[in-house]
Amino acid sequence: MKILLAVLAVLALVGGGTLYVLNARQEVQADSVVTAVITPEQLPFRDKSGQVALAPRTDPGGQRTLTGLHCDRFHFAAKTAVCLRVRAGALTPTTDVIVLDEKLHERQRVEIPGTPSRARVSPDGRIVAWTAFVTGDSYATTGFSTRAGLLDLSDGQLVKTIEELPVLKDGRRYFAADVNYWGITFARDNATFYATMASKGSTYLVRGDYPSYRGKVLRDNVECPSLSPDGSHLVFKKKVADGDQPWRLYTLDLATMRETPLAETHSVDDQAAWLDEHTVLYGLGGDVWAVPADGSGAPRQLIAGASSPGV
Repeated sequence: MKILLAVLAVLALVGGGTLYVLNARQEVQADSVVTAVITPEQLPFRDKSGQVALAPRTDPGGQRTLTGLHCDRFHFAAKTAVCLRVRAGALTPTTDVIVLDEKLHERQRVEIPGTPSRARVSPDGRIVAWTAFVTGDSYATTGFSTRAGLLDLSDGQLVKTIEELPVLKDGRRYFAADVNYWGITFARDNATFYATMASKGSTYLVRGDYPSYRGKVLRDNVECPSLSPDGSHLVFKKKVADGDQPWRLYTLDLATMRETPLAETHSVDDQAAWLDEHTVLYGLGGDVWAVPADGSGAPRQLIAGASSPGV
């Protein structure tokens, strides 16, 4: 029974992408990327075929161009893209972190353990970050844990896991063997980042300083934060219930720490993105949806058969 519960927990967290990830491991990916340049007028995203696709920002649900690049997770900013892809034929779950330019030409590749979960590029394209699900940690009561890491393209510094990040909680250095991180998001200064820290059954929002490599817990019950373009707000998923529909999307005003629930009432298991200062994007039911960031309005389907919008 414990094994069955662990498997169900993994499926619930990974969501709809799990089946694709498992199938991708059986394939040999041989990408033939078409001539494509991601410009500010385009919205890149992951098509249901697993390929990165491009559509006009003014009409995201309109005609799309398939690039031929296959990814399990994708993100793009400032002429830098990151593509997370399960390595086919690996004996244990392994992911390639592939860094590309705006023409989708490969610049660098890093191998990490686990299966893809989240991907982010800093606003100026200098740093790429990722999260992967891994198994085998002795403290992982559900049978899995996460690894969040980052790569600084300016100097080549690679941090395969930020688990050793020194963090202050309630004014004191926090130590625990079961600390996990996921969902990194960067501010425009490339010094400040936010992430979820999980430990002892709780989740926390951590604000980190990259140059000094230090962090501080700001509040609890925050998962998969994503920083707004102006750096004033975070959108995140908050656990509001037990069972198979546990989360609700909220925004957080970083100046006042005031939370606002968004109009999407379905449980969303995604690291949401910002289309602009006023609109949040997220994956739900195999499609990309949009909702106002101030809690007003109603959700609307933006792109059918899509995920991982790389705004």
